[in-house]
Amino acid sequence: MKLLIINGPNLNLLGSREPNIYGSTGFDTYLEMLQGSYKSMVELVYFQSNVEGEIINKLHETNDKNKPKFDGIILNAGAYTHTSIAIADAIAAIETKVVEVHVSNVFAREEFRHVSFMSKNCVGSIIGFGLRSYDLAIDYFLK
Repeated sequence: MKLLIINGPNLNLLGSREPNIYGSTGFDTYLEMLQGSYKSMVELVYFQSNVEGEIINKLHETNDKNKPKFDGIILNAGAYTHTSIAIADAIAAIETKVVEVHVSNVFAREEFRHVSFMSKNCVGSIIGFGLRSYDLAIDYFLK
């Protein structure tokens, strides 16, 4: 099985950005742990961008016959979750299943974070379990 993890804006700062909300582990460190935990079951490909259009292009690539296919996508669109109809439309346009994840519990935060444009086009959302949210998404695809 091959899964694509896409992280959006500011998630490159995990580990140093607001550790009281996002924890103190950087995503690169966590990705190594994930790869170690799931190495015999899944190949993880990682992409991070602070640029909306680059995230959309990466989603589109999953439908391109000349690019590697993925069995699923784990998407943490960051703040674009609450603002990007374009990313939501890109998810709707592809065949690959997408699980939306969030490190923090967005419903325990500011009201504008309570709206996700992504959710209706995803197979599910995993919210508020810290970096463990990614493990839970992988487990979904494995089952």
